[in-house]
Amino acid sequence: MASTTTLGLNDPSLFISKGYIDGKWTDAKSGGTITVTNPATDEVLGAVPEMGVEETQEAISAAAKAFTTWGKTTAKSRHDILMKFYALMKEHEEDLSRIITLENGKTLTEAKAEHTYSASFIEWFAEEAVRTYGEHIPSAFPGVRNVVIKQPVGVVSILTPWNFPSAMITRKLGAALAAGCTTVIKPPPETPFSALALVELAKRAGVPDGVINIVTTQKNVNEVAKEMCENQTVRKISFTGSTPVAKILYKMAASTIKKISIEAGGNSPFIVFDDADIEQAVEGAIVCKFRGSGQTCVCANRIYVQSSVYAEFASRLADKVAAFKIGNGLDEKTTHGPLIHTRAIEKVARHVDDAVEKGAQVLVGGHRVEGTGTFFEPTVLCDVPANALINDEETFGPVAALTKFETEEEVIKLANNSPVGLAGYFYSRDVGRVWRVAEALELGMVGTNTGMISQAVIPFGGVKESGLGREGSHGIEEYMNTKFIAFGGL
Repeated sequence: MASTTTLGLNDPSLFISKGYIDGKWTDAKSGGTITVTNPATDEVLGAVPEMGVEETQEAISAAAKAFTTWGKTTAKSRHDILMKFYALMKEHEEDLSRIITLENGKTLTEAKAEHTYSASFIEWFAEEAVRTYGEHIPSAFPGVRNVVIKQPVGVVSILTPWNFPSAMITRKLGAALAAGCTTVIKPPPETPFSALALVELAKRAGVPDGVINIVTTQKNVNEVAKEMCENQTVRKISFTGSTPVAKILYKMAASTIKKISIEAGGNSPFIVFDDADIEQAVEGAIVCKFRGSGQTCVCANRIYVQSSVYAEFASRLADKVAAFKIGNGLDEKTTHGPLIHTRAIEKVARHVDDAVEKGAQVLVGGHRVEGTGTFFEPTVLCDVPANALINDEETFGPVAALTKFETEEEVIKLANNSPVGLAGYFYSRDVGRVWRVAEALELGMVGTNTGMISQAVIPFGGVKESGLGREGSHGIEEYMNTKFIAFGGL
């Protein structure tokens, strides 16, 4: 097991191996632990508590108690604390980024980009805290004034994935804290250390005891999630993860009619029209498809290329991908890190094998890398048939699957032929086409002539089975109740 001295942190106290309930670092009552490894090296980084329902109930109770005061603080005071939190995140950028790389595997360059993205949510929602405006509505009756105010919903359960171990927390936590809510967070067992480091900095920034609580779990995840969703005290759920899990949590939350925000799975189309700037489209595909080794919910999963530019695009993309260097994310020569675990490798291999069996050709890669770590070769497939699994399931791996199309109408049907609708991308220099296609795609977010859409300032979320609600942007509204007050007798 690695010690804090061997992890290379400037501030070793940011590497924490305990849960956090009511302002206290705590172990599991059972004494059980979860082992966390570096997916690039198989090295054991450390262990965190295997908590259960009892600890979850304690965390919820602590959050409820803290809400009685935190929910009544002024927006300006919450703003000030969040800005201190933001400043501390910026101050400890190197350590927080390194922790992301150690537990997730992504390159240090990508980890630093995530850290910047993560911190931007705290800054954004600090500023949104003081803009939770109400309104006055002219009354239909004399002597009455109609006033609308916004109030925090209360205790919030936050459940996050491992692919962005920092940003997926701050995108939710920043909004919740700014609104005046208190929280119970269940980070993923693969990447808990980023969450714990964030809580330590929030504590240093002056976030009161009980306002943020962390419950770490792996074996007890079903029971813990059920408690987080069904406990009467919890008034809001925010989840990022797969669509099947989202459906389970949604059903649980319905038992007490809670507010819920869901950012679930995607199957992003990436379309290259014949009038596109091909080099720009290739660069966009690389950023979009291979960021995080393809382990992002908004990365391209189905790449459709118009027939007249298909060969050129495929050749250029394959040449670029062939030059990637996979390895330990801490190595500055590495361009792409490992997948998170063996199950991820198995799914990617299954998708590649299925596509090849059905007629696809491998231009680059196509195999697991044997040896230490969970690596899969960055892969480009061409002539992927419509019935391939990769067109129906989110791969979540470094595989670019290319399919040829002929007309705009055809590709819009192909792109929309999915039960999910999170994000999508297309390249075209025809202004009319840009508007037509952007409006026709059944997606929550569309990138035109860009492969990068994620920002704190945008409404992030999907349609269909990709989720409910929006995060970022004006997402603070998701953590507030609207109350109408009629003042009569005036």
